[in-house]
Amino acid sequence: MPELRAPEPRARRPQTANGVSAAAWRRPPARLALTSEEVHVWLASLDVGGPRLEPLARTLSAGERERARRYHFWSDRDRYVVCRGVLREILSVYLHRPADSFRLEYGAHGKPALAGESERTGLRFNVARSGGMALYALARGREVGVDLESIRPELATAEIAEQFFAPSEVEALRALHPGEWTAAFFACWTRKEAYVKATGGGLSTGLDTFEVSLAPGAPAALLRAPGAEASRWSLRELTPRPGYIGALAVEGPRGWGLECWTFECWASRD
Repeated sequence: MPELRAPEPRARRPQTANGVSAAAWRRPPARLALTSEEVHVWLASLDVGGPRLEPLARTLSAGERERARRYHFWSDRDRYVVCRGVLREILSVYLHRPADSFRLEYGAHGKPALAGESERTGLRFNVARSGGMALYALARGREVGVDLESIRPELATAEIAEQFFAPSEVEALRALHPGEWTAAFFACWTRKEAYVKATGGGLSTGLDTFEVSLAPGAPAALLRAPGAEASRWSLRELTPRPGYIGALAVEGPRGWGLECWTFECWASRD
């Protein structure tokens, strides 16, 4: 996917039709289960201290450790290690197995999956990271995609919109009040990325070949896609922290429930 670059009760907290606010993210219960009617999204900080970093690094595969070594800056390397290590720890909760006891494989366009176990477990997942934060989306028996962006107004340019967005989306952006442009730009970007990641299409799916909602206050939605694709997917806006925006794409109609967990709180109970 193109990257933005500068030119214990389990009662759900209220979630509006427009998305999930920062207040919805909470500490998970001691016992956690994921049914086919639920989607779980985890929020994690990637900036952790040395004592926490090493145990996460030990769970990585040889290939992941090699990729970590290729990062030029130590901060980028550490964030990559934490991102992959946290993914393994989260998966271990649902698999009831140690974090280093399973293999991950990647599709042609980078979508991760459990090697040899996806069909048996039904577990589908996706990862997004931006700056020092990461989101992890998980479901059973349905594909999911998630995206996360740090809101940087200098990146929300008309040139980038014209390069990647559908003409109707560019038109919708131009019709907005100037004060609404940045929020709508990042809403559009994250929804598109979440959908592309859910389908596993990567760069083979042009971001201008489908349309999403972007108007402030409007529910996240896939408005148009090739064939009957639009009816197969649900979108949800995510606001994990002030200054960040995310989006979730889920296969199937809207009849699923969403739970939003914070990994840092769960890990701190160790």
